[in-house]
Amino acid sequence: MRIGPHDISPALVVAPMAGVTDRPFRALCRQFGAGMAVSEMVSADPRLRASAKTRQRTDHEGEPGPVVAQIAGAQPQWLADAARFNVKRGAQIIDINMGCPAKKVCNLAAGSALLRDEALVARILEAVVAAVDVPVTLKIRTGWDRSTRNALTVARIAQDCGIQALTIHGRTRADAFDGEAEYDTIAAVKAAVRIPVIANGDITDARRARAVLAATGADALMIGRGAFGRPWLFREIAHFLATGELLPPPDAAQWSTVVVEHVRAMHAFYGEPTGVRVARKHVGWYVHGIAGGEQLREQVNAAQCAASQMAAVEAWCALLRAKAAAARTIPDAGGGNGPDAAIGAGLCATGARPVYNNHGMAARRARTRAEET
Repeated sequence: MRIGPHDISPALVVAPMAGVTDRPFRALCRQFGAGMAVSEMVSADPRLRASAKTRQRTDHEGEPGPVVAQIAGAQPQWLADAARFNVKRGAQIIDINMGCPAKKVCNLAAGSALLRDEALVARILEAVVAAVDVPVTLKIRTGWDRSTRNALTVARIAQDCGIQALTIHGRTRADAFDGEAEYDTIAAVKAAVRIPVIANGDITDARRARAVLAATGADALMIGRGAFGRPWLFREIAHFLATGELLPPPDAAQWSTVVVEHVRAMHAFYGEPTGVRVARKHVGWYVHGIAGGEQLREQVNAAQCAASQMAAVEAWCALLRAKAAAARTIPDAGGGNGPDAAIGAGLCATGARPVYNNHGMAARRARTRAEET
């Protein structure tokens, strides 16, 4: 997939998620094979540009290109100014948010609320495209609610206004994140427009990724919640799409290295105490579904400084690696080093080898954790 001069390969995109896709997380996903990562949503309100949150969200130092900044708002001129501001901060692509379902965003007539005013959509897109010399993209949902799905109309408006790629989340705003994403609307849009279309929604493993591509004909996939605590998902999907082979999940040593380095990166990026707070939710996602993970989550949540939080993570990971090493030497019931060895070492509570793809079971994801909220 190409967006302006940028070759997005592999065609896997990290979704913009407030409070999640900060610079450390984007960098991690890119290391694991994502072809592009979109920043957290930045408000177009000029009064917020001097805030610490805006400075962090527009900090792209050392980030591999293309650097994509997402902006949100409801006033065409504010959004045009925000696009120029972000380009000066290093953005190489500007993405406009018309998909966020959050009440505090929709109450300002921004995010997915804009889908109810197609004339305003056109004015915003025209203003932003005219304001900057970099490609402008758009992210939407299928409509405000199921009775008013208008993604096809908005897609045609976007194409006419010069938008260079369109991402569609397969739910309406009224659906929020409930139920299953539907892909028929995305397929209809792809068949009707010439610009690249990116499919988003419920892409949680490699097989699902291939199925969504087949169902929609999309040019790329955008992955959001499926990558919580699992940034290696991009590598797994890219490998499966290229070869048809499923990569094994990371082993204990690989998993531990990722978690330790990610926590350290968050501490460095945010400093204290923000880095300590932000790390809590990511560690919660990493250990979700892993036997003994609750103990680490509790220790990380109780830590009040980076040093104590880091010590807890490193100690738990050292124990995990030691148990994994011991499991490789414990004969299983058949006299070998198989699944029973891992169970005997206390690594897995599910009756199988320890798996660090901790979002693989639908039942595990049915419950929304406090840190995810």
